[in-house]
Amino acid sequence: MRILIRTSKWAIWARRFGSLALPLVVVPVLLHREQLISSSDFMVVEAVAIAVAVLAVLLALGAYGRLWVTGDQGWSKASWGLMLGVICLLPFAWFGYQAWRHPMVSAVSTDFIDPPRLVSAKPGPQSLDDRRTIEAAFPNARSRSYPIEATQMFTVVEDLARAQGWEIRTARAPTSALDMGTLTAVDATLFGWRDEVAMRVRGSNQGATIDMRSAPLHAGPDFGSNGQRIEAFLVELDSRITLMLRDAPVSPTTGVLDERG
Repeated sequence: MRILIRTSKWAIWARRFGSLALPLVVVPVLLHREQLISSSDFMVVEAVAIAVAVLAVLLALGAYGRLWVTGDQGWSKASWGLMLGVICLLPFAWFGYQAWRHPMVSAVSTDFIDPPRLVSAKPGPQSLDDRRTIEAAFPNARSRSYPIEATQMFTVVEDLARAQGWEIRTARAPTSALDMGTLTAVDATLFGWRDEVAMRVRGSNQGATIDMRSAPLHAGPDFGSNGQRIEAFLVELDSRITLMLRDAPVSPTTGVLDERG
């Protein structure tokens, strides 16, 4: 007599929900990056994806228990459901880690008293406690001063911004060594969130000072992306300026990089 071994329905549904969660996570990201769906719609779909992925994991764990007791088939299906569910939940776990690691703020600036002007982003006011928290979380997000004329400094800053892949929106170069230049750009994160970056190059007799400000174009916290962006940009700028100062002479009278050298 032939014995019929059933396949666990829990395992079947675990794999089905896991297979559904994967496109629910990936496809909206691609659409969001191309600005084919709004950020609010993106959040709704991703919330559904979280629920589906959690359900897949729970069904898979329940299937393991039933399979152990009943001896039914479905171990591979349950494993696929568990694996796909966990994979889909990993990005959200990463966001949770970033939220725990970084302050829940919406904008970061190297100059809180007189920050560079943003064009599109409208960050809210920040208290003194917020400023202290930001300064502690991002110690390298500070104004930089270099012994380089403002006109040359602006060229370096603009070239570096383009090298980062930022979309330049406005650029006003300084007309003289003592003039001020401004630049605004938009940068997209991996998941399609867009942040605005504003930079200011202010000339003086000693060289030029650069300030930066970065804020999201969406509501809510930035999970540390703006502070990390400013720090990474300024660290790369430090490296470029160091090479420039090493390879070019500095004027003995002004202490400013001599472009003629």
